[in-house]
Amino acid sequence: MDSAPAATISNHFTSLEDPRIERSRLHLLLDIVVIAICAVICGADNWVDVENFGKAKRKWLQTFLELPNGIASHDTFGRVFARLDPEQFQSCFLSWIQAVNVVTAGQVIPIDGKKLRRSHDRTLGKAAIHMVSAWASDNRLVLGQIKVDDKSNEITAIPELLRVLEIAGCIVTIDAIGCQKEIASQIIKQGADYVLALKENQGRLYQDVTGFFQHAERLGFEKIESDYHRTVSKGHGRIEVRQCWTISDPAYISTLADVEDWSKLKSIVKVTAERRIGDKTSLQDRFFIASLDGEAEQALGAVRTHWEIENCVHWVLDIAFREDESRVRKGDGAQNMAVLRHIALNLLKQEKTAKCGVKAKRLKAAWDEDYLLKVLEGLSD
Repeated sequence: MDSAPAATISNHFTSLEDPRIERSRLHLLLDIVVIAICAVICGADNWVDVENFGKAKRKWLQTFLELPNGIASHDTFGRVFARLDPEQFQSCFLSWIQAVNVVTAGQVIPIDGKKLRRSHDRTLGKAAIHMVSAWASDNRLVLGQIKVDDKSNEITAIPELLRVLEIAGCIVTIDAIGCQKEIASQIIKQGADYVLALKENQGRLYQDVTGFFQHAERLGFEKIESDYHRTVSKGHGRIEVRQCWTISDPAYISTLADVEDWSKLKSIVKVTAERRIGDKTSLQDRFFIASLDGEAEQALGAVRTHWEIENCVHWVLDIAFREDESRVRKGDGAQNMAVLRHIALNLLKQEKTAKCGVKAKRLKAAWDEDYLLKVLEGLSD
């Protein structure tokens, strides 16, 4: 058995500090982390599952792990991950991602938050944790994630996440809660562009943007620096038509509310989504501000790609990993389990030989040790 996966994990996770006192370290921390990663890949959703996986695969695991005292109990797994420093664990995750992933210029990086619904503990007055994640659309990877502080919201978490990401040359998309001047400025300082959703809570800026588009539409966009793009898609019994208009005319942009405080704001965007199912039609208008030059096809592509973080990350975590049902709660266990899921999700998405979904890949990895080894090769740098 090739020990390369274990060696690679050691490269990126060896800096983790063991939270246990010396005399209670019957099982090596790296063994515990490797078993947990393998178990979550193979379908484990809690610490009992992780222990059962370890016992079932002990012979295989012994080919590349030391296991001086066999497989740890589920209580030991639970205690270790409840006390493991989540910031250190996140740093190890980022070290791995940055080693195996090259962020390609021009790709869209959606950022969005997700609540882990069952991670609350009423007896301790502990609210459900909220994680903000970044997704690399071309590389099909979770680039990083950070927990929202219990007494805060995504507005404070997003800048922290951005600071640890390599985003130069990319387009960062965020929904309306991230439409903040400081966030826009940080994205520009890190060498990226932004497309930020705009809603009524932005007050005069929202009114200006919607008003400008109404005025431009009355004029038929005549003599206004603007662009237009339209797409039509069919499938699942519906037709979806998306139209995108951009205005990059300095005469308009320069008069937007507080425009001087929005770093490199170059264009405003309107997207109309029309959905036809049978004889029923629905319409939705959405508005955005962007540091892009105003090419409508590029803007619409960024807006559409933003929803990949919902479909490729949040939905998969809920359906394939049953994240919203997870009752891991003690200490920092829920946050660290979320990182384990993201590691597993990245590895499963990078494995291309199995032509099936993530849930089916988890089952295949559990049944076939050679395939599990292929999945773990995604840790190689």
